[in-house]
Order: sequence, then C-alpha cells, then structure tokens
Amino acid sequence: MKEDKDEAAKQLVRATYERYNGVYGYRQIQLFLYQDHGVWMNHKKVLRLMQKMNLHSKIRRKYRHYSRTWNIGDRAIKNVLDRRFQAEAPNLKWVTDITQYKVGDDWLYLSAIKDLCNNEIVSYQISQRNDTELVLQTFSRAFEKEKDVTGLIVHSDQGSQYTSYKYHDMLPQVGAQISMSRRGNCYDNASMESFFSHLKAEGLYPYDIKSVEEAQRRIEDYIHFYNNFRPQRKLNKLSPIEYRRQLVG
Repeated sequence: MKEDKDEAAKQLVRATYERYNGVYGYRQIQLFLYQDHGVWMNHKKVLRLMQKMNLHSKIRRKYRHYSRTWNIGDRAIKNVLDRRFQAEAPNLKWVTDITQYKVGDDWLYLSAIKDLCNNEIVSYQISQRNDTELVLQTFSRAFEKEKDVTGLIVHSDQGSQYTSYKYHDMLPQVGAQISMSRRGNCYDNASMESFFSHLKAEGLYPYDIKSVEEAQRRIEDYIHFYNNFRPQRKLNKLSPIEYRRQLVG
C-alpha cells in the first residue's frame, strides 16, 4: 500500500478541527495550527486536506437587517466614527451594541463593548432585561477597567438605551464623545455585528443549550476564549489580548 505523505498533516488538521468543535473553516484552522502547534501550513493545503477528510465548518446563520447629523430630542447627533473601524491605540474608538439569544421561552440579552484597536471585548453584561440599566452597567465595568478614556469615541446604533438621557449624560462626564449610526443602517456598526455573529456561530449554535444558566456560561466562556486565545488575521495572527500586550509593551 502506498504511504500517504500527508497523513501526519491530516491528523494534525483533524485534531485541530475537532478541538474547536468543527465550527471553523480552513483559514481559521490555519491560524490555530500556528498558534497551538507552531505549524504554518499553506491555506490551500489546509483546504485541500479538509476537503479530502470531508471536514466542513458549521454553517453560520445569516441575519436580515432592517436608512451627517440628525436630532434626537433636543440633541444633535453625528456619526463621528463614519465606518472607520481601525484605531492606532487602545481606548480611542469603542463600538457597542446589544444582541439577544432565546433559550426555550426565555430571552438573554448581551450588552458588549469592543475596542477597535485590537478587537478586544472590553466589557460585557448579560441580563434577562433589555433596558438602559443593562447598558449603564456595561459601561460602568468598562470604566473600572480603563481609567483614562479622555477623547474616546463611543459608537452605537439608535436603540432606546443609547438615546436615553442617562447614556448621553454619562459619556461626556468621562471625556468620551458619542457617535451614532444612521437609523436603520446596520453597516455603520458592522464591527460589533461581526463579533455577535462569531459568538453565536462558534459559541452557541453548535450546542444544544437547555437553560439560561448554560447559555450564560457559554457566552462567558466564549468571550474569554475570543479575547485571550482566538487568533485573528487582522491582528498579525494574535489574539486581542496578545496584540494589545505587544502594542503597548
């Protein structure tokens, strides 16, 4: 029998694929091979081997999304961020939003803040109530962690939590500037939407979640994994925390 010269590589790819529950395609598997084993395998080879072994990423669900200044009440609001989803240093640009996840008859709401410098989830809060207090608690935790945010741009959509007076009073007090998406335009906050998509496709949908408590644990575990261990091509194949350490020294 002819020896398969790719057998060792195939075993390594399969082991990596299975370690991460089969949710990743060949490009992310390529990054995990390098991060976990120090092996840099050409992405075309990873794809070829995965096709040979009939390994496919689990399908990510698609979402349907529901239109330089406008007024909310007596306040003039601008889209200051204007889809510039890059930042040269931490705490210059944050994006924030709320997503929901249903478990049986119950709903969980996740409020999160993402730093556009290294894509790190700076702060998050989980609740069964989708209200302004959920957002305020998320930012309170963020400001406990990041003491100096003077000059920070914080971008959100026009959800009721973000148009509330409490929200608009809070951010200027710490020296932050408010930016908001145009109404009905999901692309203005695409970076945050992208994280939520990854969270659900990789951290929730692969599992048969039976309870609110399990869903909350899965969310917390995924955010820890995402921040500390999930490499990103945009971050020179580093995780968000690793990239920030390298950046700030």
